[in-house]
Amino acid sequence: MKSVFPRRSFLQAAAVVSGTLAFPAVLRSQQGRSPNSKLNVACIGVGGRGGAAVNAMKDENLVAFCDVDDVRAAATFKKFPAVPRFKDYRKLLEQLGNSIDAVTVSTPDHMHFPIAMAAIALGKHVFVEKPMSHTIAEARRLADAAREKKVATQMGNQGHAAEGTRILKEWYQAGVLGEIREIHSWTNRPIWPQGVKGFDHSKLRPVVPATLDWDLWLGVAAARPYDPGYLPFNWRGFWDFGTGALGDMGCHMMDGAFWAFDLPAPSSVEAASANVTAISAPTASVVTYRFPARGNRPELKWCWYDGSLEPSIPPELELGRNLPENSTLIVGAKASVIAHPNYFTVRLIPETKMQEMASSLPAKSLPRVPGGDHFAEWITACKGGIPAGANFDYSSRLTEMVLLSNVAVRARRRIEWDAAAMRVTNLPAANEFVTKQYRGGFGV
Repeated sequence: MKSVFPRRSFLQAAAVVSGTLAFPAVLRSQQGRSPNSKLNVACIGVGGRGGAAVNAMKDENLVAFCDVDDVRAAATFKKFPAVPRFKDYRKLLEQLGNSIDAVTVSTPDHMHFPIAMAAIALGKHVFVEKPMSHTIAEARRLADAAREKKVATQMGNQGHAAEGTRILKEWYQAGVLGEIREIHSWTNRPIWPQGVKGFDHSKLRPVVPATLDWDLWLGVAAARPYDPGYLPFNWRGFWDFGTGALGDMGCHMMDGAFWAFDLPAPSSVEAASANVTAISAPTASVVTYRFPARGNRPELKWCWYDGSLEPSIPPELELGRNLPENSTLIVGAKASVIAHPNYFTVRLIPETKMQEMASSLPAKSLPRVPGGDHFAEWITACKGGIPAGANFDYSSRLTEMVLLSNVAVRARRRIEWDAAAMRVTNLPAANEFVTKQYRGGFGV
C-alpha cells in the first residue's frame, strides 16, 4: 500500500504531540462507532507476552503484525498466516497508518515509549504491556500525549480489571481494614540474571541469528555487539532495556493497594540492594517508600522485597502457614489482608477471621469489568465506551511510583521526590535516572 504521507512527515508527527504538527485528517473517528463493530488492530511484538495480546484481539480485525525476531514470532505467524508482517514498526505505521484504529505494544521495556508515542501521534488507541514506560519522564509524556489526542489507552496490568482490586477498595471504604500505615510486597523475581557486569567478546563474538534484526531490537538503546545473554528474556535485568524485578512485577503487585487507597506520589524512597552494577539491576533489594500524611490519613510506609527476600511473617498468619512466593500484605488497624500478586483475590488473615466476617463484609458497590478482562475493557473503550481502568492517566502515576525504586537503587542513597517538579530534590545527580538518552532515528 502506498504511503499517505512521506517518511519525514511521519517521524515529525511521531516526535511532536502538540497541535503544531497536526496529522492530516485521515483518521476514522470513534464517535458513534457501534460496540459490535470491529477494530482494525496492529500488534507490535507478537512473541512471548505479545502472543496474549494477539489472542485477545482475534475477534477484531488483525491488520498487521510486527516483530524483529522471526523465531519468537513463529507461533503467531503460523496461527495467522494471512496477516501482513513487518520487522520495523515505523514502516508498519507509515504504510498502514491510514487503516489502523488501535495498536498493541508488547516489546522489551525500552521500546514501549517510542512505539506508543508514534502510534498516539497518529491518533491510534494504544495498549502497552507493563511497565508502560522505561523511565518516569516517558510515563508523563505518554499520559500527556494520550490526553491531548483523546485516544483510549491501557497498560497491561491485568489485575486492575480484577475482582480482588475492587473488593479491597470496598473493604477499605467501609472501614473493615481501619487505618493503613504499612504495606509489604515481595517477589521471587528476578528469575533471570541480574547483577551482571557485562559480556566478554575479546575471544569470541557471537553471530547474530539470521532470523533476528539486532539493530531494530536495540531501537533507541545505544549500539553494541549482539550477545545471546540479552535474549529472549534476560533483557529485563539490564538497565538499558528493562527495569529489573520491581519494574517487572511492581505494576502488578503494587497496583491494587495504590488504587484502593488513592495514594499520592511517595515523598521519599530508600533502597538497600545486593550486586547492583552500572549496567544491571541488583540480585536482590529492599525498597522503602514513604507516602505523606493527608488530611486524617497518616503517613504510610510501603516496603518492597525482591530476590526471594520476604518480610517477617505477620502475627495474624496461622502457625505453620508460610507466605506465598509473590504477594502483598496490607496491615490495617482493624484487619490485615494477603493479596494475590495481581489482586485477583484478597483474603483477610487469619483465615478464621475471613470466615467469621464473611457475612458482614460490605456488598459490592463499585462497577465491575465483565469477566475481569482488561483487554476487552480496552477494546470497549476504543469503541467509545468508558475509559479503561488502567488508562494512561492512572497507570502513568503507578508506573512513576514503581520506577522511582530504580532511581533510588541506582543512586544508592535515599531520595526525596518532588512529584510536581518531577525531580529528586536532595540529590540532583539522581535526576539523570529520571530520563535517558536516545539513539537517533526513532522520532523521540
